[in-house]
Amino acid sequence: MSDTGKEVEFGWFIPTTGDGKYIGVKPEKESTAEYMIEVAQKAETAGFTFALIPTGGSCLDAWIVGSMIASHTSILKPLVAMRPGLIEPVPAARMAATLDVLSNGRALINIVTGGSPDDLKATGDPLANHHDKRYDRTLEFLQVIKGLWNNQIAAEGNEFLAAHAKSSEKGLFFKGDYYAIENGESQPAPIQKPHPPIYFGGSSPAGKRTAAETADVYLMWAEPLDWIKEQIDEAESLVKKVNEEKGLNRRLRYGLRAQVLVRETEEEAYRAAWEIISKVDQRAVDQSNQRFTRTDATNQKRQNQLRVQSADQDYFAGPNLWTGLSSVRGGGSLLLVGTPEQVSDRILEYADLGISSFILSGYPNLEEAEITGKLLLPLVKEKLKVKA
Repeated sequence: MSDTGKEVEFGWFIPTTGDGKYIGVKPEKESTAEYMIEVAQKAETAGFTFALIPTGGSCLDAWIVGSMIASHTSILKPLVAMRPGLIEPVPAARMAATLDVLSNGRALINIVTGGSPDDLKATGDPLANHHDKRYDRTLEFLQVIKGLWNNQIAAEGNEFLAAHAKSSEKGLFFKGDYYAIENGESQPAPIQKPHPPIYFGGSSPAGKRTAAETADVYLMWAEPLDWIKEQIDEAESLVKKVNEEKGLNRRLRYGLRAQVLVRETEEEAYRAAWEIISKVDQRAVDQSNQRFTRTDATNQKRQNQLRVQSADQDYFAGPNLWTGLSSVRGGGSLLLVGTPEQVSDRILEYADLGISSFILSGYPNLEEAEITGKLLLPLVKEKLKVKA
Protein backbone atom coordinates (compact mmCIF):
# COMPACT_ATOMS: atom_id res chain seq x y z
CA MET A 1 0.00 0.00 0.00
CA SER A 2 2.76 2.41 0.99
CA ASP A 3 4.46 4.65 -1.57
CA THR A 4 6.52 6.47 1.06
CA GLY A 5 8.71 9.16 -0.44
CA LYS A 6 6.96 9.20 -3.81
CA GLU A 7 5.02 12.28 -4.90
CA VAL A 8 4.23 13.50 -1.39
CA GLU A 9 2.81 17.03 -1.43
CA PHE A 10 2.44 19.56 1.36
CA GLY A 11 -0.25 22.20 1.47
CA TRP A 12 -0.98 25.08 3.82
CA PHE A 13 -4.18 26.96 4.74
CA ILE A 14 -5.58 30.39 3.95
CA PRO A 15 -7.45 31.87 6.95
CA THR A 16 -10.59 33.53 5.59
CA THR A 17 -12.34 34.20 8.92
CA GLY A 18 -9.55 36.03 10.66
CA ASP A 19 -6.38 34.71 12.24
CA GLY A 20 -4.42 34.85 15.44
CA LYS A 21 -2.51 33.03 18.16
CA TYR A 22 -5.65 32.03 20.07
CA ILE A 23 -8.89 30.24 19.16
CA GLY A 24 -12.30 30.67 20.72
CA VAL A 25 -11.88 34.45 20.89
CA LYS A 26 -12.12 37.33 18.44
CA PRO A 27 -9.33 36.99 15.85
CA GLU A 28 -6.38 39.33 16.27
CA LYS A 29 -5.98 39.78 12.53
CA GLU A 30 -8.66 40.42 9.91
CA SER A 31 -8.70 38.44 6.70
CA THR A 32 -7.86 41.38 4.49
CA ALA A 33 -6.69 40.86 0.94
CA GLU A 34 -3.21 41.98 1.97
CA TYR A 35 -3.02 39.53 4.85
CA MET A 36 -4.26 36.49 2.92
CA ILE A 37 -1.85 37.27 0.07
CA GLU A 38 0.96 37.54 2.62
CA VAL A 39 0.05 34.14 4.10
CA ALA A 40 -0.04 32.59 0.62
CA GLN A 41 3.31 34.05 -0.36
CA LYS A 42 4.86 33.02 2.95
CA ALA A 43 3.57 29.46 2.45
CA GLU A 44 4.97 29.37 -1.07
CA THR A 45 8.37 30.59 0.14
CA ALA A 46 8.28 28.02 2.97
CA GLY A 47 8.00 25.16 0.48
CA PHE A 48 4.27 24.42 0.37
CA THR A 49 2.90 23.77 -3.11
CA PHE A 50 -0.82 24.33 -2.56
CA ALA A 51 -3.23 25.96 -0.13
CA LEU A 52 -6.65 24.93 1.14
CA ILE A 53 -9.23 27.72 1.12
CA PRO A 54 -12.06 26.91 3.55
CA THR A 55 -15.77 27.25 2.87
CA GLY A 56 -18.99 27.57 4.83
CA GLY A 57 -19.99 29.55 7.88
CA SER A 58 -18.47 33.02 7.91
CA CYS A 59 -15.68 32.20 5.43
CA LEU A 60 -14.98 34.62 2.62
CA ASP A 61 -15.85 33.15 -0.78
CA ALA A 62 -13.24 30.53 -1.67
CA TRP A 63 -13.34 31.17 -5.43
CA ILE A 64 -12.65 34.88 -5.15
CA VAL A 65 -9.92 34.31 -2.57
CA GLY A 66 -8.41 31.54 -4.71
CA SER A 67 -8.34 33.75 -7.80
CA MET A 68 -6.69 36.55 -5.84
CA ILE A 69 -4.06 34.24 -4.38
CA ALA A 70 -3.28 32.69 -7.75
CA SER A 71 -2.62 36.14 -9.20
CA HIS A 72 -0.06 36.91 -6.46
CA THR A 73 1.86 33.62 -6.46
CA SER A 74 3.69 31.64 -9.10
CA ILE A 75 3.73 28.06 -7.76
CA LEU A 76 1.10 27.79 -5.03
CA LYS A 77 -2.07 26.03 -6.18
CA PRO A 78 -5.41 27.18 -4.72
CA LEU A 79 -7.59 24.31 -3.49
CA VAL A 80 -11.10 25.77 -3.80
CA ALA A 81 -14.46 24.31 -2.81
CA MET A 82 -17.30 23.23 -5.05
CA ARG A 83 -20.50 22.62 -3.07
CA PRO A 84 -23.09 20.48 -4.88
CA GLY A 85 -26.56 21.81 -4.16
CA LEU A 86 -25.31 25.35 -3.70
CA ILE A 87 -23.98 25.73 -7.25
CA GLU A 88 -25.08 24.09 -10.47
CA PRO A 89 -22.57 21.84 -12.25
CA VAL A 90 -22.30 23.75 -15.56
CA PRO A 91 -21.25 27.11 -14.06
CA ALA A 92 -19.07 25.20 -11.59
CA ALA A 93 -17.25 23.48 -14.46
CA ARG A 94 -16.73 26.83 -16.20
CA MET A 95 -15.47 28.52 -13.04
CA ALA A 96 -12.97 25.77 -12.34
CA ALA A 97 -11.72 25.68 -15.94
CA THR A 98 -11.39 29.45 -15.98
CA LEU A 99 -9.37 29.42 -12.75
CA ASP A 100 -7.19 26.67 -14.23
CA VAL A 101 -6.55 28.71 -17.38
CA LEU A 102 -5.90 32.00 -15.60
CA SER A 103 -3.58 30.36 -13.06
CA ASN A 104 -1.72 28.49 -15.80
CA GLY A 105 -2.85 25.04 -14.67
CA ARG A 106 -2.84 25.49 -10.89
CA ALA A 107 -6.51 24.92 -9.96
CA LEU A 108 -7.34 22.18 -7.44
CA ILE A 109 -10.97 21.35 -6.65
CA ASN A 110 -12.28 20.36 -3.22
CA ILE A 111 -15.74 18.79 -3.36
CA VAL A 112 -17.65 19.65 -0.18
CA THR A 113 -20.81 17.56 0.07
CA GLY A 114 -21.75 18.14 3.68
CA GLY A 115 -21.28 20.56 6.51
CA SER A 116 -23.26 21.25 9.62
CA PRO A 117 -27.05 20.97 9.20
CA ASP A 118 -27.32 24.56 10.44
CA ASP A 119 -24.95 25.79 7.73
CA LEU A 120 -26.66 23.74 5.02
CA LYS A 121 -30.07 25.08 6.00
CA ALA A 122 -28.76 28.62 6.15
CA THR A 123 -27.44 28.33 2.61
CA GLY A 124 -30.68 26.87 1.28
CA ASP A 125 -29.63 23.28 0.57
CA PRO A 126 -32.86 21.28 0.07
CA LEU A 127 -31.03 18.12 1.18
CA ALA A 128 -29.78 19.60 4.46
CA ASN A 129 -31.43 16.78 6.43
CA HIS A 130 -30.73 13.98 3.91
CA HIS A 131 -27.16 12.82 4.44
CA ASP A 132 -26.86 9.97 1.91
CA LYS A 133 -28.90 11.76 -0.76
CA ARG A 134 -26.35 14.56 -0.72
CA TYR A 135 -23.72 12.04 -1.80
CA ASP A 136 -26.02 10.66 -4.51
CA ARG A 137 -26.34 14.21 -5.79
CA THR A 138 -22.57 14.67 -5.64
CA LEU A 139 -22.05 11.61 -7.85
CA GLU A 140 -24.31 13.14 -10.49
CA PHE A 141 -22.71 16.56 -10.04
CA LEU A 142 -19.26 15.16 -10.80
CA GLN A 143 -20.52 13.05 -13.67
CA VAL A 144 -21.80 16.24 -15.29
CA ILE A 145 -18.67 18.27 -14.59
CA LYS A 146 -16.29 15.60 -15.83
CA GLY A 147 -18.52 15.01 -18.81
CA LEU A 148 -18.33 18.71 -19.70
CA TRP A 149 -14.56 18.83 -19.29
CA ASN A 150 -14.14 15.71 -21.41
CA ASN A 151 -16.59 16.86 -24.09
CA GLN A 152 -14.89 20.00 -25.37
CA ILE A 153 -16.04 21.20 -28.80
CA ALA A 154 -13.14 22.51 -30.85
CA ALA A 155 -13.79 25.88 -32.50
CA GLU A 156 -10.27 27.03 -33.32
CA GLY A 157 -10.73 30.18 -31.28
CA ASN A 158 -13.49 31.56 -33.53
CA GLU A 159 -16.74 32.29 -31.69
CA PHE A 160 -18.77 31.96 -34.91
CA LEU A 161 -17.25 28.56 -35.58
CA ALA A 162 -17.98 27.68 -31.97
CA ALA A 163 -21.65 28.46 -32.43
CA HIS A 164 -21.72 26.32 -35.57
CA ALA A 165 -19.85 23.51 -33.84
CA LYS A 166 -22.29 23.52 -30.97
CA SER A 167 -25.25 23.24 -33.31
CA SER A 168 -23.68 20.52 -35.43
CA GLU A 169 -21.92 18.46 -32.77
CA LYS A 170 -23.52 16.94 -29.72
CA GLY A 171 -22.76 18.51 -26.38
CA LEU A 172 -23.34 16.73 -23.11
CA PHE A 173 -26.71 15.13 -22.49
CA PHE A 174 -27.36 13.94 -18.95
CA LYS A 175 -30.49 12.85 -17.13
CA GLY A 176 -30.38 11.94 -13.46
CA ASP A 177 -32.40 12.32 -10.31
CA TYR A 178 -30.93 15.75 -9.53
CA TYR A 179 -29.65 17.18 -12.81
CA ALA A 180 -30.82 17.26 -16.42
CA ILE A 181 -28.48 18.72 -19.07
CA GLU A 182 -29.27 19.10 -22.77
CA ASN A 183 -26.45 19.79 -25.22
CA GLY A 184 -24.32 21.13 -22.39
CA GLU A 185 -20.88 22.60 -22.95
CA SER A 186 -18.23 24.35 -20.95
CA GLN A 187 -15.59 26.77 -22.12
CA PRO A 188 -12.69 27.24 -21.75
CA ALA A 189 -11.10 23.81 -21.61
CA PRO A 190 -9.02 23.28 -18.46
CA ILE A 191 -5.26 23.23 -18.92
CA GLN A 192 -4.68 20.22 -16.66
CA LYS A 193 -5.50 16.90 -18.30
CA PRO A 194 -7.78 15.14 -18.06
CA HIS A 195 -9.03 17.80 -15.63
CA PRO A 196 -8.04 19.66 -12.44
CA PRO A 197 -7.51 17.16 -9.61
CA ILE A 198 -10.58 16.39 -7.48
CA TYR A 199 -10.08 16.31 -3.70
CA PHE A 200 -12.91 14.81 -1.71
CA GLY A 201 -13.66 14.10 1.96
CA GLY A 202 -16.36 12.13 3.72
CA SER A 203 -15.94 9.35 6.29
CA SER A 204 -19.39 7.77 6.02
CA PRO A 205 -19.99 4.70 3.80
CA ALA A 206 -21.75 6.97 1.30
CA GLY A 207 -18.84 9.39 1.35
CA LYS A 208 -16.26 6.67 0.80
CA ARG A 209 -18.27 5.17 -2.04
CA THR A 210 -18.46 8.58 -3.73
CA ALA A 211 -14.71 9.04 -3.32
CA ALA A 212 -14.06 5.58 -4.75
CA GLU A 213 -16.04 6.45 -7.88
CA THR A 214 -15.01 10.05 -8.48
CA ALA A 215 -12.07 11.44 -6.49
CA ASP A 216 -8.39 11.76 -7.26
CA VAL A 217 -7.46 12.44 -3.61
CA TYR A 218 -9.52 11.15 -0.68
CA LEU A 219 -9.11 13.53 2.26
CA MET A 220 -9.34 12.54 5.92
CA TRP A 221 -9.03 14.55 9.10
CA ALA A 222 -6.04 13.46 11.15
CA GLU A 223 -6.69 10.59 13.56
CA PRO A 224 -4.56 7.90 15.24
CA LEU A 225 -2.77 5.61 12.82
CA ASP A 226 -5.04 2.61 13.32
CA TRP A 227 -8.12 4.75 12.64
CA ILE A 228 -6.59 6.09 9.42
CA LYS A 229 -5.49 2.64 8.30
CA GLU A 230 -9.04 1.38 8.77
CA GLN A 231 -10.40 4.22 6.63
CA ILE A 232 -7.86 3.62 3.87
CA ASP A 233 -8.58 -0.13 3.86
CA GLU A 234 -12.31 0.58 3.53
CA ALA A 235 -11.72 3.02 0.69
CA GLU A 236 -9.39 0.62 -1.12
CA SER A 237 -11.98 -2.14 -0.85
CA LEU A 238 -14.57 0.16 -2.43
CA VAL A 239 -12.21 1.19 -5.22
CA LYS A 240 -11.62 -2.47 -6.00
CA LYS A 241 -15.36 -3.06 -6.08
CA VAL A 242 -15.97 -0.07 -8.37
CA ASN A 243 -13.23 -1.24 -10.72
CA GLU A 244 -14.71 -4.74 -10.89
CA GLU A 245 -18.26 -3.48 -11.42
CA LYS A 246 -17.39 -0.91 -14.10
CA GLY A 247 -14.30 -2.40 -15.69
CA LEU A 248 -12.15 0.52 -14.61
CA ASN A 249 -8.63 0.87 -13.30
CA ARG A 250 -9.09 3.69 -10.82
CA ARG A 251 -6.58 4.48 -8.09
CA LEU A 252 -7.06 6.79 -5.15
CA ARG A 253 -4.45 8.95 -3.53
CA TYR A 254 -4.92 9.75 0.14
CA GLY A 255 -4.68 13.06 1.96
CA LEU A 256 -4.60 14.18 5.59
CA ARG A 257 -5.81 17.46 7.07
CA ALA A 258 -4.06 18.37 10.33
CA GLN A 259 -2.92 21.22 12.52
CA VAL A 260 0.79 21.44 13.23
CA LEU A 261 3.02 23.03 15.86
CA VAL A 262 6.77 22.42 15.98
CA ARG A 263 9.32 23.94 18.31
CA GLU A 264 12.95 23.22 19.13
CA THR A 265 12.01 21.47 22.39
CA GLU A 266 9.09 19.31 23.44
CA GLU A 267 8.33 21.49 26.45
CA GLU A 268 8.16 24.62 24.33
CA ALA A 269 5.86 22.91 21.82
CA TYR A 270 3.41 21.66 24.46
CA ARG A 271 3.38 25.02 26.20
CA ALA A 272 2.58 26.74 22.91
CA ALA A 273 -0.22 24.24 22.21
CA TRP A 274 -1.98 24.93 25.51
CA GLU A 275 -1.51 28.65 24.91
CA ILE A 276 -3.71 28.43 21.79
CA ILE A 277 -6.77 27.54 23.89
CA SER A 278 -5.78 29.52 26.99
CA LYS A 279 -8.30 32.31 26.36
CA VAL A 280 -11.30 30.15 25.45
CA ASP A 281 -14.47 31.16 27.30
CA GLN A 282 -16.42 28.23 28.73
CA ARG A 283 -19.51 29.56 26.95
CA ALA A 284 -17.70 29.09 23.64
CA VAL A 285 -16.90 25.50 24.59
CA ASP A 286 -20.54 24.85 25.52
CA GLN A 287 -21.79 26.37 22.26
CA SER A 288 -19.29 24.32 20.26
CA ASN A 289 -20.35 21.12 22.01
CA GLN A 290 -23.98 21.84 21.18
CA ARG A 291 -23.07 22.45 17.54
CA PHE A 292 -20.95 19.28 17.38
CA THR A 293 -23.76 17.11 18.77
CA ARG A 294 -26.14 18.32 16.04
CA THR A 295 -23.86 17.23 13.22
CA ASP A 296 -24.68 14.37 10.87
CA ALA A 297 -21.12 14.38 9.50
CA THR A 298 -19.33 11.13 10.31
CA ASN A 299 -15.88 12.74 10.31
CA GLN A 300 -16.97 15.33 12.89
CA LYS A 301 -18.46 12.57 15.06
CA ARG A 302 -15.10 10.79 14.91
CA GLN A 303 -13.32 13.97 16.02
CA ASN A 304 -15.79 14.30 18.89
CA GLN A 305 -15.16 10.69 19.92
CA LEU A 306 -11.41 11.16 19.81
CA ARG A 307 -11.59 14.24 22.03
CA VAL A 308 -13.74 12.45 24.63
CA GLN A 309 -11.46 9.40 24.68
CA SER A 310 -8.33 11.49 25.19
CA ALA A 311 -9.72 14.03 27.67
CA ASP A 312 -8.33 12.24 30.73
CA GLN A 313 -4.88 12.00 29.07
CA ASP A 314 -4.38 15.76 28.75
CA TYR A 315 -5.97 15.42 25.29
CA PHE A 316 -3.17 13.25 23.92
CA ALA A 317 -4.62 10.61 21.57
CA GLY A 318 -1.21 9.18 20.83
CA PRO A 319 2.43 10.27 20.60
CA ASN A 320 2.44 13.94 19.54
CA LEU A 321 -1.30 13.78 18.65
CA TRP A 322 -3.19 16.43 20.65
CA THR A 323 -6.98 16.92 20.53
CA GLY A 324 -7.23 20.03 22.72
CA LEU A 325 -8.16 22.30 19.82
CA SER A 326 -11.33 20.29 19.16
CA SER A 327 -12.82 21.51 22.44
CA VAL A 328 -13.91 24.56 20.48
CA ARG A 329 -12.75 24.11 16.88
CA GLY A 330 -14.76 22.03 14.46
CA GLY A 331 -13.37 20.20 11.47
CA GLY A 332 -9.87 18.75 11.30
CA SER A 333 -8.57 19.78 14.72
CA LEU A 334 -5.97 17.16 15.66
CA LEU A 335 -2.65 18.92 16.33
CA LEU A 336 0.69 17.31 15.44
CA VAL A 337 2.81 18.81 18.20
CA GLY A 338 6.42 18.34 19.28
CA THR A 339 9.97 18.76 18.06
CA PRO A 340 10.80 18.66 14.33
CA GLU A 341 12.19 15.15 14.81
CA GLN A 342 9.02 13.92 16.54
CA VAL A 343 6.50 15.50 14.18
CA SER A 344 8.44 14.45 11.09
CA ASP A 345 8.35 10.86 12.38
CA ARG A 346 4.58 11.10 12.81
CA ILE A 347 4.21 12.37 9.24
CA LEU A 348 6.34 9.50 7.94
CA GLU A 349 4.13 7.03 9.79
CA TYR A 350 1.12 8.42 7.96
CA ALA A 351 3.04 8.35 4.69
CA ASP A 352 3.85 4.68 5.31
CA LEU A 353 0.10 4.02 5.41
CA GLY A 354 -0.32 5.62 2.00
CA ILE A 355 -0.90 9.32 2.75
CA SER A 356 0.64 11.38 -0.05
CA SER A 357 -1.05 14.75 0.48
CA PHE A 358 -0.74 16.69 3.75
CA ILE A 359 -2.74 19.86 4.39
CA LEU A 360 -1.33 21.64 7.43
CA SER A 361 -2.07 24.85 9.31
CA GLY A 362 -1.23 26.62 12.56
CA TYR A 363 -2.05 29.58 14.77
CA PRO A 364 -1.38 32.16 13.50
CA ASN A 365 -1.00 30.89 9.94
CA LEU A 366 1.47 33.53 8.79
CA GLU A 367 4.09 32.90 11.45
CA GLU A 368 3.50 29.14 11.66
CA ALA A 369 3.94 28.74 7.89
CA GLU A 370 7.41 30.20 8.24
CA ILE A 371 8.29 28.15 11.33
CA THR A 372 6.98 24.93 9.79
CA GLY A 373 8.81 25.64 6.55
CA LYS A 374 12.05 26.20 8.43
CA LEU A 375 11.97 23.49 11.10
CA LEU A 376 9.78 20.70 9.72
CA LEU A 377 9.47 20.54 5.93
CA PRO A 378 13.19 20.16 5.08
CA LEU A 379 13.53 17.37 7.65
CA VAL A 380 10.41 15.55 6.44
CA LYS A 381 11.48 15.82 2.80
CA GLU A 382 14.95 14.51 3.62
CA LYS A 383 13.50 11.53 5.48
CA LEU A 384 11.09 10.84 2.61
CA LYS A 385 13.98 10.96 0.15
CA VAL A 386 15.88 8.37 2.19
CA LYS A 387 12.86 6.04 2.23
CA ALA A 388 12.03 6.45 -1.48
